[in-house]
Amino acid sequence: MAATTFEMDGSIMEGGGQILRVSTALSCIQGASIKINNVRAGRSTPGLRPQHLSGLELVRDLCAGQLEGGEVGSTEITLTTGKIKGGDYTADTKTAGSVVLLMQVSLPCVLFADSPSVLCLKGGTNAEMAPQIDYTLTVFKPMVERFGVNFDCDLKMRGYYPKGGGEIIVKTNPVKQLTPVTLTERGTITKIYGRAFVAGVLPHKLAKDMSAAAVRYIRKEIKDLYINIQAVREKKDESFGNGNGIILIAESSTGCVFAASALGKKGVYADKVGCEAAEMLLRNTRHNGCVDEYMQDQMIIFMALANGTSRIRTGPLTLHTQTAIHVAEQLTKAKFTVTKAEDQDSNEDTHIIECQGIGMTNASL
Repeated sequence: MAATTFEMDGSIMEGGGQILRVSTALSCIQGASIKINNVRAGRSTPGLRPQHLSGLELVRDLCAGQLEGGEVGSTEITLTTGKIKGGDYTADTKTAGSVVLLMQVSLPCVLFADSPSVLCLKGGTNAEMAPQIDYTLTVFKPMVERFGVNFDCDLKMRGYYPKGGGEIIVKTNPVKQLTPVTLTERGTITKIYGRAFVAGVLPHKLAKDMSAAAVRYIRKEIKDLYINIQAVREKKDESFGNGNGIILIAESSTGCVFAASALGKKGVYADKVGCEAAEMLLRNTRHNGCVDEYMQDQMIIFMALANGTSRIRTGPLTLHTQTAIHVAEQLTKAKFTVTKAEDQDSNEDTHIIECQGIGMTNASL
């Protein structure tokens, strides 16, 4: 099916797995082949890791395509794509590789399938260098649903570094087209809540300490809001291995959702983990944007594919976002502009990302 072949240099800008995910998803959706060289050249261990390979194999399976260079450590891959078909698919990193990143590469593809899809994704649910599953459920899901995306995500088992063992089930319905989104009114922060968790053999006190430290830290800056951060122990039959961490969520009067998270590590005090997440949350509310720094780059692929002009108010552009924009402009006819916001609620960090989407149409529907 693939008549067009795209080429992408995996060492540019962010130089990591994100180039791989955005490139392969956009190629698959447009029925084009893609060749990517210098895969993850910007990382300390270049080439494919198990999580990236699982993601590529999943996209290959979704479109009955062919993958060359598909082994761990490979620095050059070619994916030849076919027609995206709905159905049941499984991807397993067999490590603590992130299930959320598996979803990041596959979700845009299955939206343009010929029928509903069920994705069983296995690996780490609360992993370093990736959004935590709690973030996906509380922030990513409501944000992308604004584009007309319809999906359910069922968390079957939590899994942590180094063993993984987590599992999510993602059910999606295909769309004819994605709707453009305007998110330019932040409003005021009305609510802050979250959960600090421990799993396995770790003491519950760690969760309480993370929660208390986060509340104290936020209180220094935001005095008049009720802050509810639960300290929980994950149920034994719902988590695999040992882990601890915290996710904090802020909601605004206009329905914007922001989040920040941190994971515990051996030798790091629980208070420090709580404070790290709290500072991250505050940082993402100070710029008066409508999305946080982690949602920012995840919006780009949907903006590029949508039918019309999307406008999103945000904080400083991250390197991930700049990379996603570059890849989207290279592989589609989408046009992005980034300008400084010039209204009374903005500061020097407030930006508007605007995109004229390509109006990608699902030919199967």
